[in-house]
Amino acid sequence: MAETYIVGESKIRPGAYFNIQRQGTNSQADIVNGVTAIIFKSDFGPLGKVVELSSSDGYGDVFGTGGTTDAIREAISGGAKTIIACRVGNGGTKATITLNNKDAEESVTITAVYPGKKNFTATIREKLSDSTLKECIIYSGTTEFEKVEFAVGAGEAAALAKAFENSKKFKAEVKSGKDNSIMLNVSQSLFTAGTDPQTTTGDYSNAFATIEPYDFNTICVDTEDTEIHLLLQAFINRIFNAGTLAQAVVAEKHTVSFENRVAHASAFNDEKINYVVNAHISEQGKEIDGYQTAARVAGMIAALASNSSLTHTVVKGFTEILERLTNSQINEAEKKGCIVLSYNSSKQVWIDNAINTLITPADNQDDGWKKIRRVKTRFELIRRMNITADNLIGKVDNDKNGRATAISQLQSVGTAMVSEGKLISCKVYESTTFKADGDSAWFEIAVVDKDSMEHIYLTYKFQFSTNE
Repeated sequence: MAETYIVGESKIRPGAYFNIQRQGTNSQADIVNGVTAIIFKSDFGPLGKVVELSSSDGYGDVFGTGGTTDAIREAISGGAKTIIACRVGNGGTKATITLNNKDAEESVTITAVYPGKKNFTATIREKLSDSTLKECIIYSGTTEFEKVEFAVGAGEAAALAKAFENSKKFKAEVKSGKDNSIMLNVSQSLFTAGTDPQTTTGDYSNAFATIEPYDFNTICVDTEDTEIHLLLQAFINRIFNAGTLAQAVVAEKHTVSFENRVAHASAFNDEKINYVVNAHISEQGKEIDGYQTAARVAGMIAALASNSSLTHTVVKGFTEILERLTNSQINEAEKKGCIVLSYNSSKQVWIDNAINTLITPADNQDDGWKKIRRVKTRFELIRRMNITADNLIGKVDNDKNGRATAISQLQSVGTAMVSEGKLISCKVYESTTFKADGDSAWFEIAVVDKDSMEHIYLTYKFQFSTNE
């Protein structure tokens, strides 16, 4: 894994290291795309662990649809193809039920694998299509959540417990001496509900550490808590220095004053942090706000091709902006690095200006780092170049021919991105500042990346008189 380096620094571990510099003035490998990491709360599912989900998998089967799992839904609606899902929290208790045999004796206890207050019921009945089998169905509300089958007759209790051995959701245990019991048929018998985990600031820090080994384009959290947002920024910057190139999206609720939201956004001053300032939206009569809108935009940024812009891109599904801003408010917000939702001429909701919270670039940055498109493009270039360079470590000699090989392979990445319409030009060459020596070789990559036409100035010249 490539990491950043400071000019003049000598690293201990062999590897490819990258440094970002700007060129000119402000006037001047494998693609990871569609991946969003989400930290959320739910009433079921693995706790403090990463589950990779495709957009077609259906997260409800793993985590249910309670808590703040709607963040997953929003990211997928935005276009995310893969979700790096991490349920946050600690503690809680598990739902459980003890089922009786035909003699009304407690025989089998079924317990949820994960803590949470999700409500379950259990049904035991003969299988309609096969009289030699019974089935145990566990429902969440009216939805079938798990189903197992077991043999009819003596030993049903043991057979039922064994049927749950491969379940990822429930475990079953036979009461002592009840292995040969015949189970009593029941219909929608209630579990004793569990309790949800507690969530602290430390739990979010732990969740960030859990997802750190994974590669993703964007990340969002299920909260409007500014303390958590600052933790997220610290995390994003830490993993950036370790070679993970990702952007975060946050938002606050409309109940926070507009002035405070703008101030919070500008305080980030970070190309890796995107802030949606007016996140109060209606989608077919359903209000969403805060983290939900942030998740939708996170999915859009993740899915964005790096030769495309989100400026004036319609947000599918959003039907009405419930907090409409004046022109002066929009200008103020965008000067401070906010993503603003506005209407196009067809009264569709779109992203007014695809910018991040970077207001004052660092000495090694140009103004291109203020644009989501350019950050996406640059991160892709760095990622692909880093992978290519990493594959050369220990494989080529540090001589003229070996360095030529490195230049050739790195240049092929840049040339490919030019042909893909992502860059205007890319040139790889040996450093003119540092001379290759020992096991160290220095290269520079001169890049001119593309932007979209986002400001069109029209001058109309009308003439009253028809006389020439």
